[in-house]
Amino acid sequence: MGWAGIGTRGAVVAVAVAGPLMLLLLARPPPAAAGDSSKSDFRLVSEQFSQSPQKLSFYSWYGNARLFYFRVPPDTVLLHWLLQVSQGGDLTCANVEITVYFRYGAPPVINPLGTSFPANTSMQPSFLIKMLQSNTSINISHPAPGDWFVAAHLPPSSQKIEMKGFVPTCAYIFQPDMLVVRVVEVSILEPNIPFPQTLLFHPSYLKIFIPEYTQELRLELQGCASNGSLDCPVHLTVGSATLPSNFQKVLTCTGSTQACHLLLPSPPWDRWLQVTAKSLAGPHVLVAFSIVAALTVCRPWIINFQYLLLNSPNQSCNTSTSLLPPSPGYQDLGRSSSVGGSPFCLRSYQVMREDMDVVSVHFWPLNRVSVLVQSDMPSMMRLQLNTGTDSGGSLTISLWVNKNVISNNTLIMVCVNAASPFLSFNSSLNCTTAFFQGYPLSLSTLSRNANLIIPYPETDNWYLSLQLVCLQSPEECEKASILVETTLSLVPCLNDCGPYGQCLLLRRYGYLYASCSCKAGWCGWGCTDNSTAQTVAQQRAAVLLLTLSNLLFLAPITISVYRCLLVEASVYAYTMFFSMFYHACDQPGEAALCILNYDTLQYCDFLGSGVSIWVTILCMAQLKAALKYVLLLLGTLVFAMSLQLNRMGVWNVMGPCLFALVLMVTMWVYRCGHRRHCYPTSWQRWVFYLLPGISMASVAIAIYASMMTSDNYYYTHSIWHMLLAGSTAFLLPPRDKHGEPWTCSQKLTCHYQICKNHQEELYTVT
Repeated sequence: MGWAGIGTRGAVVAVAVAGPLMLLLLARPPPAAAGDSSKSDFRLVSEQFSQSPQKLSFYSWYGNARLFYFRVPPDTVLLHWLLQVSQGGDLTCANVEITVYFRYGAPPVINPLGTSFPANTSMQPSFLIKMLQSNTSINISHPAPGDWFVAAHLPPSSQKIEMKGFVPTCAYIFQPDMLVVRVVEVSILEPNIPFPQTLLFHPSYLKIFIPEYTQELRLELQGCASNGSLDCPVHLTVGSATLPSNFQKVLTCTGSTQACHLLLPSPPWDRWLQVTAKSLAGPHVLVAFSIVAALTVCRPWIINFQYLLLNSPNQSCNTSTSLLPPSPGYQDLGRSSSVGGSPFCLRSYQVMREDMDVVSVHFWPLNRVSVLVQSDMPSMMRLQLNTGTDSGGSLTISLWVNKNVISNNTLIMVCVNAASPFLSFNSSLNCTTAFFQGYPLSLSTLSRNANLIIPYPETDNWYLSLQLVCLQSPEECEKASILVETTLSLVPCLNDCGPYGQCLLLRRYGYLYASCSCKAGWCGWGCTDNSTAQTVAQQRAAVLLLTLSNLLFLAPITISVYRCLLVEASVYAYTMFFSMFYHACDQPGEAALCILNYDTLQYCDFLGSGVSIWVTILCMAQLKAALKYVLLLLGTLVFAMSLQLNRMGVWNVMGPCLFALVLMVTMWVYRCGHRRHCYPTSWQRWVFYLLPGISMASVAIAIYASMMTSDNYYYTHSIWHMLLAGSTAFLLPPRDKHGEPWTCSQKLTCHYQICKNHQEELYTVT
């Protein structure tokens, strides 16, 4: 992989530059590789791509990472990323470190919190850089064409629960721009035909098409000469750069040599392979040579779908078709590895792709269950994950073999690769192809099951290859044939994130991907890491505290009914009911109990809390009944509207409450001036009711605004419930001195009355 920074080669360099100046520098094509920088290469053109900026978030789960999706065109020789960060909001915001990830073919698999992955999960470390609030650039030479993903986030979030409006709003805006330099004239290598090349100022850009079932590619330089000598100062780069891993092959020919070649086993199938030749000689030194590409293509034994389609005519499926002649059916497989003298290199089982839902696919082999594995050649299955919409889930592979059909000395080796299958089981078991490090699995008498999970698989054709291997006595494998049962699928989230997580479908423009959001202290990619998880006892204690603490609202309800404040009692009863069941629903695992939709319960809880504060302050203001009930109704409507606009905004609740508080203070001051003494008049009212109520309300607001964290939420929020209910009971005004307690029923005329009309009635006689 070729990396370029400022004066640096072979490493990733983050360079702080000015935005306009960098764009001017990038508008020029790269300098010639062979010495004369004054000669521009007319074959190169540049293109720039950009996406709308996004506001970054502090990281707590994958949904906090902002994803950007780019598509690199074919024949690109230089990919330049310009990463721009700007700050908005309060001027007191501090500089924070921003982490940016890059990956080819699928969203990057990241783990900033250092949590564990589910068992049998295989993933590669992500390529990342860390940057502050300055522009940074990264260059990638010879990038792979196709999908590239960039993800960025702020440092891991603190556990403190911050209310919007109480803390400064800091916005960090991130925008990546992609500039590519691509070749408009690329020479095409034809197999087994020498292609003469001359290098002077500029490199040569070539490509060769690798057909399906190519077993080996051999590139050889012939007749190399440099200014009349037999030296061959040529640097050959084969393949494209990918992230996080790169398997580009480099061939350097120096000195007098007769055989300068590069051998690539299992090159990627059905695609163009880039080849770049650069001169290692000095300026104005002419280098001439011929390059020859030789392909070794084997004949596959295709196990087709003919009998399956005849038996299941109503089954809709997506199968791979082949231009090869018809192959033997499944029941005709024998031990012969050649037909008519033409050897076979593999058994290719056609696979049916069954789309179930978004990012949800099942793959079925020929008989929908098993695959025949023998020792003479590999058995291969192709999984089509190249639609562009399959990289947002997890590829799960489960293999199983019956213990009665496998002997002690036999081993079934399995390799999972992208782009091309691993076919060299007889010489190596490392599952490495030309440009991909595969995932090895094995089945034996000691381990009859094998499982593999690949989160966010690359957009490509994936291949599952299996072969029977006898390391101690190869003759035992010659007559053995074993059926391996398979379960192959693409799922949005593994096991739906388990009982302590929720599988959420995320979207970036038209691209969809899934991730787990965990609860109850569980964490990890699939919510399987219990290092910080709450025990079942802690979960039950949390739900009991959060729900039963609302029973303290029985005190203000009783006092309201005692003092004939029926509207206030109804509001407190509404708040108690929905707060209890909202917190019962807002629990993970088996402790959750939802009588309504979660969003509905949350809205009703927030609405009840705000209206409870509103009616309490209006009741303390001692307004006339007509004005009081008009303001009560209007305030409730304002709360309903503001919570619909922004449920989490603290000023949506505090704004109406402050208005009611100002109104109450105004009425008290008016009464003080009108009566010529303090209102309320009794010092006992101030000492035993108002001061305790105001103190409890102040402590409740302080806890709600600054003390709640994710870890202590269940008891700090329970204290908030109790303080809110207690302050309401203390702050309610006293009953009328001339009225009797519990006399509300006497004011309700629930019986018939005979009314006498004393007005004289006039009748008209006609």
